[in-house]
Amino acid sequence: MKLTQVGLKSYPNKALTHPTKTNLGPTHIQRSGYVSFEVVSHSNPDLPSDSSPKLCTQVTGHSFCYYLYLYFSKTQTYVMEISNDLAVKKPKRLTSVVWNHFERVRKADICYAVCIHCNKRLSGSSNSGTTHLRNHLMRCLKRSSTIDVSQLLAAKRRKKDTTVSLANISFDEGQRKDDYIKPTILKFDQEQKKDEIFNLGSGRFDQERSRIDLARMIIVHGYPLAMVDHVGFKVFVKNLQPLFEVVPNSSVEQACMEIYGKEKLKVYETINKLHGRINLSVEMWSSPENDEYLCLTAHYIDEDWKLQKKILSFVTLDSSHTEDMLSEVINKCLMDWDVDRKLFSLTFDNCSTDDDIVIRIKEQISHKRPLLSTGQLYDVRSAAHVLNSIVQDAMEALREVTQKIRASVKYVKSSQVTQGKFNEISQEVGINSEKNLLFDCPIRWNSTYLMLETALEYRGAFSLLQEHDPDYISALTDREWEWASSVTGYLKLFLEITNVFSGNKFPTANMYFPEVCDVHIQLIEWCKSPDNFLSSMAVKMKAKFDKYWSKCSLALAVAAILDPRFKMKLVEYYYSQIYGSTALDRIKEVSDGIKELFNAYSICSTLVDQGSALPGSSLPSTSNDTRDRLKGFDKFLHETSQSQNAISDLDKYLEEPVFPRNCDFNILNWWKVHMPRYPILSMMARDVLGTPMSTVAPESAFNIGGRVLDHCRSSLDANTRQALICTQDWLRMEPGDVNSSSSLSPLPLLIEPS
Repeated sequence: MKLTQVGLKSYPNKALTHPTKTNLGPTHIQRSGYVSFEVVSHSNPDLPSDSSPKLCTQVTGHSFCYYLYLYFSKTQTYVMEISNDLAVKKPKRLTSVVWNHFERVRKADICYAVCIHCNKRLSGSSNSGTTHLRNHLMRCLKRSSTIDVSQLLAAKRRKKDTTVSLANISFDEGQRKDDYIKPTILKFDQEQKKDEIFNLGSGRFDQERSRIDLARMIIVHGYPLAMVDHVGFKVFVKNLQPLFEVVPNSSVEQACMEIYGKEKLKVYETINKLHGRINLSVEMWSSPENDEYLCLTAHYIDEDWKLQKKILSFVTLDSSHTEDMLSEVINKCLMDWDVDRKLFSLTFDNCSTDDDIVIRIKEQISHKRPLLSTGQLYDVRSAAHVLNSIVQDAMEALREVTQKIRASVKYVKSSQVTQGKFNEISQEVGINSEKNLLFDCPIRWNSTYLMLETALEYRGAFSLLQEHDPDYISALTDREWEWASSVTGYLKLFLEITNVFSGNKFPTANMYFPEVCDVHIQLIEWCKSPDNFLSSMAVKMKAKFDKYWSKCSLALAVAAILDPRFKMKLVEYYYSQIYGSTALDRIKEVSDGIKELFNAYSICSTLVDQGSALPGSSLPSTSNDTRDRLKGFDKFLHETSQSQNAISDLDKYLEEPVFPRNCDFNILNWWKVHMPRYPILSMMARDVLGTPMSTVAPESAFNIGGRVLDHCRSSLDANTRQALICTQDWLRMEPGDVNSSSSLSPLPLLIEPS
């Protein structure tokens, strides 16, 4: 076979020593660890007589054969390319840097790419691309650690600012350019310093930016600060970006505090620019070490009618704090954030919260906001916490029966023999349930409900098991089974309602009234039970519910009235079932309450028109001067200035037909669209619908205990703990957020430049 010399280039031996075999393909000529070299065409080269050839590589294609020889003499190293004269087709250029690490071979009609490090064979077809080859290089265990993979991954993105350049090829006059394959030259800078910015095409490595991004990642995902000291993390970062110097724990903590400061300013500006008011929820947290914390969260509807919530403070309560000091902590938070003048309601997670706390807070800020005469829209208690508390009463009453059922399930599942015998008995009595007996988690009452529900389906089998197995000693009496059946029915109602409360991450206040009314009606019925055990249990549960109802019924009803699908009709429907003959009086109380609140907003609207309302305030403020004798003048002026024939927003809204109910209804969108029609009522609706009627988190909706802080956070300094928890809440963007126009919102891992 006739071979034709294509190119020859000589190099001093001091620059290029004898190389080991590398993948020097027809388009990729590289010598790792040395300066790059190029192949330039020369005709009729004169090789020294003392030179010795060494075949470096051979590449065979569909219609060509390609050889690369290195000739070594005493003073020079020559690189010669030799190609087969019979080649009739120009092979496709392999321009990717990845091919420096693969040898392309063809067997039959299939083309393979063979890794030169581990000899693994992958697809080498031009249709396969090079992504899978890059991925293999990242995982290749035999790849030399001196090879900079970051350059390989960035090479595809390099445009103008690139370290990859094409070789300068010179040609003899008689030769055609198409006869040659242009090699790619890689330049390696081994002396680059880590403190310099490293260019990868359009990308830039910045140590300080990476430090802030690391802190931001730790905040968003709740990682421990100490993760920067973990060996595995250091190894991962070093392999991912060798230029990054892992910072100590203290540096990350400092970066977290910097981010907290910047994000707090943004939240502060956002809240204080609101035209509406905010609602504050107060939650108690604890830690495994029995420390106590107070979490204060602002809830509001923004200018785009999106429901928002932001944690304002996460305060550590030391042992010297007493319950009556909570009002001081809450007031300090309100003043720090300058939201005391914008506060609409307070929601507490515990119905047993001392009323004196609420009174003291009310006294300190009442001069900056008007309240209803009853103050009911101010003091709200969490509906989900009330349900959990009622469920605990039911679980405590059924404790002995539950323990027997738990022991029965444990006995059946103690061995395969017992399980098999129980299955045979189940078939004999005609039980065809597909559910399996299961254990409960005592601190999550929904799991106890599932255990009771499943055990009730096998009631006949458990009763017969007692006759066939003398070792089974946990059998229930018929009366105990009846109690278990009744209480399980109660729990089912609470389970369904709790799922409604926790199923929506941003629930508006209008959704709670019908659910709470259903509980009220059922409790009334349960108290009428002829069974003393069930009736006494229901009476205790209803006493706890009544305390909640007396505080929150008006707030719940007003929110439901502001739902155009319900209006006053829903209140009339439920109150007739709850109060019977006295329903009309109760309905009038609700009607008077919403009118009183609307009048307060109407006065505010008048003051805004006259330019006398406070900036950013939905409701009017009165003078701090206690000698002001004209506090009622604004209300008098508003009432006497109204035309007798004028109809208010509220009256117009209530007189119009209800909006048809459908599953796609969005109440916030409805009010946003109807703002021009109800300008004053829409202001009130925005504040009322943003009231958090429940404060329980979805993940702890069924927990018997309260919110518990993990050890990672509880072991931190109080200021650092507050910074991490608050900033995590501010930065977190929920995927699939109902308020988001996109299905997935990315987490902001890059801090904005100052």
